[in-house]
Order: sequence, then structure tokens, then C-alpha cells
Amino acid sequence: MRPMVRLLLVLLFASLGAVDAVAADGDPHATDRQALIAIFHEMEAAINAQDVERMIAQMSPDVTVTWLNGEVSRGHDQVRAYYRKMVRGDDRILDRYLTSARIGAPARFFADGTVAVADGTMVDQFFPVARGPFSLDSNWTTTLARIDGKWKVVSLHLSANVFTNSLMAEAKAALWWVAAGAGAAGVLLGLLIGWMRRRR
Repeated sequence: MRPMVRLLLVLLFASLGAVDAVAADGDPHATDRQALIAIFHEMEAAINAQDVERMIAQMSPDVTVTWLNGEVSRGHDQVRAYYRKMVRGDDRILDRYLTSARIGAPARFFADGTVAVADGTMVDQFFPVARGPFSLDSNWTTTLARIDGKWKVVSLHLSANVFTNSLMAEAKAALWWVAAGAGAAGVLLGLLIGWMRRRR
């Protein structure tokens, strides 16, 4: 190989190595972000598989979860109990619950990179035992910590807009129909009373 060609190849590989180093230095949390994204996808898959143990595997033992109905579960056992109440057993509220989650922005890191906070949105589908299915747009915020070298969810908060959502729209529609029905019944009753008076 000619010396000039050899020199060009050396410079090429050196420049590629420098680019990789800059890319890595550009985000010191790049590896951690990949781990957090893997947890995000695993949590979503676990919810859709109705697998509470798979969810718990991503959580720290002292995790705190605030659910969409405002209930709070602390620790693995309470998360299991909530899940059993909602989607297991004879007195369950839901037959199943599905979600499609999105990340809102890159995670933010604190405490020398050992704590991360992330947030996003979800489109949830609920299949209640006592009524037909419905959808709900909601938000999530989670705090994760690197514990013994592994990232774990230490807090998860779920929330939805209590003023504008599909259930509120459904309730308003139901009230409209009740009002319309009452109005129609009033008109019919008035007509009936008038007809009976004319018959006298």
C-alpha cells in the first residue's frame, strides 16, 4: 500500500473515531436513555398483556403509583392488590385495559445522573364489566432511580382532564337526552290534558 494511501486511511479512521467520541460526549446520558426507553416499552407491553408481575419487575420495592382514579399504591404488594381489584377476580371493575403511550420529551437527569424524570401522554382503552368500552386521553409522569446499577421506577403518576374527557361528554349527552325526553313528555302530557278537557 502506498504511503500516501495509508496516511489517508489512518486520517479517515481517526476522524471517524473522533466523530464517535463527540457523539458520545454530546449526551453523557445516552446509554441511560436507552435503558429508560427499554423500561418504557416494557411497561407499556406489560399493561397491554395484563401482566402485573411484568410491570412490577420494572419498579423499585418502595414504588409509589398514583392511579387514574386517584388511588395510591405503595410498594409491590399494594400494586398487586390494586391490579387484582381492577382487572382480576369476580368483583373486578375492568375486563381489560389497553394503552398506547408516548414520551413527551427527553428524560431529565438529577443527582449526578442517578435520578431521571420523564413524562408523556397515553391513549387508554377501558373495557368495564358493567358497561361498554370507552377511551380516555391521559398523562403520565415518572421518576426513576439507578439502584444497584439498574434503573427502576420509583414513582409513577397518572392523570386525566377531569373537565373535558369522553366520560364527561357522554354524561352531557345523557343529560341532554334526559332533558329532551322530559320536554317531550311534558308536551305530550299537556296535549293529553287539553284533549281530555275538550272531551268534557
